[in-house]
Amino acid sequence: MGQTAEEKKYNKWIIVLSVVIPLVVAALFGVNLRKLGYDVEPLGFLPPIYATINGITAILLFWAVLAIKKGNRKLHERLIKLCVCCSVAFLGMYVAYHMTANSTPYGGEGILRPIYYFILITHIVLSVIIIPFVLITYVRGIAGSYERHKKIARITYPMWLYVAVTGVIVYLMISPYYVH
Repeated sequence: MGQTAEEKKYNKWIIVLSVVIPLVVAALFGVNLRKLGYDVEPLGFLPPIYATINGITAILLFWAVLAIKKGNRKLHERLIKLCVCCSVAFLGMYVAYHMTANSTPYGGEGILRPIYYFILITHIVLSVIIIPFVLITYVRGIAGSYERHKKIARITYPMWLYVAVTGVIVYLMISPYYVH
């Protein structure tokens, strides 16, 4: 079965958001308002908050899958909407932090160093790749294309869960090196 009319009306938005979000984040990541001469306080309090939001997202995703397996479609839908809201909040805080604070280099040594960079790189790559997957999965769900939703959700869920969990791990590994 092909796309429904409901799904088709979202296709342009899915494409636009899947391209624009990573480009805007990358562009803003390179902008440091303090280095540009703006008198802004560094938002150094944000990393533990957005790491916590990543952890909450992981828990909500897991709960959403349990809800749908138990046949509770309404709870599943509400939890996924919360996951999307958490991801948007994370993104806003992440960008705000990096626009007001200097990047923190990882100071770990030995075997932890390549482990950290492996986790960080896979986290970043998948955080870009996940955008169209989340959007397509979400649209299929709200459009009532449940079989197609279920099919792509089997790919989206573990990827999104990985991004959420590794976001927490990256924070925990780099947090000792933050300048306070």
